[in-house]
Amino acid sequence: MDILLKIWSYFAVNVLQQPAFMIGLIVMIGYVLLGKPWYDVLAGVIKAIVGYLILTVGSGGLVNNFRPVLVGLKDRFNMNAMVIDPYFGQNAVTAGVEEVFGKAFGNAMILLLIAFIVNILLVRFSKVTKLRALFTTGHVQVQQAATAYWLILFACPFLLNNNVALLVVMALILGAYWAVGSNLTIKPCQELTDGAGFCLAHQQMFGIAFNTWLAEKLFGKKKNGKEIKKIDEIELPGFMSIFNENMVCTSILMIVFFGAILCILGRDYLVEQKFMKEGASMVFYVIQTCLYFSVYLAILQLGVRTFVTELTASFQGIADKLLPGSLPGVDCAVVFGFGSANAVPLGFLAGFAGQILAIIALIVLKSPVLVICGFVPVFFDNATIAVFANEKGGIKAALLLPFFSGICQVFGSAIIAGWVGMAAYGGYLGMWDWAVVWPVMTAVMKFLSYAGVLIVVIVLLAIPQIQYRKDKKGYFLITENYEAYKELKGIK
Repeated sequence: MDILLKIWSYFAVNVLQQPAFMIGLIVMIGYVLLGKPWYDVLAGVIKAIVGYLILTVGSGGLVNNFRPVLVGLKDRFNMNAMVIDPYFGQNAVTAGVEEVFGKAFGNAMILLLIAFIVNILLVRFSKVTKLRALFTTGHVQVQQAATAYWLILFACPFLLNNNVALLVVMALILGAYWAVGSNLTIKPCQELTDGAGFCLAHQQMFGIAFNTWLAEKLFGKKKNGKEIKKIDEIELPGFMSIFNENMVCTSILMIVFFGAILCILGRDYLVEQKFMKEGASMVFYVIQTCLYFSVYLAILQLGVRTFVTELTASFQGIADKLLPGSLPGVDCAVVFGFGSANAVPLGFLAGFAGQILAIIALIVLKSPVLVICGFVPVFFDNATIAVFANEKGGIKAALLLPFFSGICQVFGSAIIAGWVGMAAYGGYLGMWDWAVVWPVMTAVMKFLSYAGVLIVVIVLLAIPQIQYRKDKKGYFLITENYEAYKELKGIK
């Protein structure tokens, strides 16, 4: 048993928790199952890993460049608040779970393993479960396993004395959430990318499905058949035409909005925290810091183009031989290479405005839990939602839905983190699903005990059944033959 645990631990640390190598492993298995020669397998694996590492450099640069700016607001004005951010949330669980519940954090990694197996089994029996998506984003799985560990421990105290039963219940709920959530993004992703062959496995899967549906219902084609205005179709007059250029648009918007925050933080704080060198020009520091947003976004998009082709081509082998009709669930940043490029900065800024408004409301209402924006939720949630919203509902949807998403992130996180006790440890995951969906699931389990656990599992597994019954002809066709699906639906 110890040997098996050591093997699993090695695999979890070096492969499962390293998305680049996890993607490389999937590509290798897929190409081997397709019968590709060894040199094609090797080339595909290298391109997939390098592409994902490029994406990681881009997304990591965005986070590292801007998280200190947002956290700086907390330090500069001595606000005793928690940060909504997956990394702060994971740190909060690490610091407090044993103190609060008497349970070791290491169990969260065992939970990850069992939940991943549950996801695989649910997809393997897709003809019964109607689930078609495999969650492959390892670093996100670690963050979610940590937060789910805390939430379910809080909601199910009746299981605290039975460690095996506790982990089984947790794994069923988390594994079902991974499978159902990523499955919900298949239709939006296939239609956005014209059948690129992937879906999303991240922190806002239910949010993407819900906001895409809202965009189409509230902002889509009117009864008179008038076409919606997407971001790239709006012709700006005169000098404003420069905003049609994604790199220029992103750079100017970041200088205006984040430049203002840097100025609020002030030179003394920036120098004291070693963000800025003594004697350096404040003007050029602000400009350079904000322009890096465009740099990292361009790097991220290059990484997407590099690895997505290999992943989707190779996954066909897995879909044919092991998991029929399935698609890989990948990082939400992948969609930034599709749809409108300008939807990314606009969605981010709309979500940021929503978060700031909600934070002001918490201060005015004297909330016992105050929240500081985290860059990961405010950017990756809202920019992703904007890309899908713009595709279905145009520019109005791309601005309004991320704005309301930002409000939901702050209020939902403040409520759930304060209730379960995570706020006291400085952080909460804070992204759409974990600020909207998981608080509801936690409340149902907390107040209905065993019945609540059963209701949560049944409702999750009922969602794909409902999806299937609404579109029996196209449901599996969309993953197996997208061209035939388009013909069926009359999509040009």
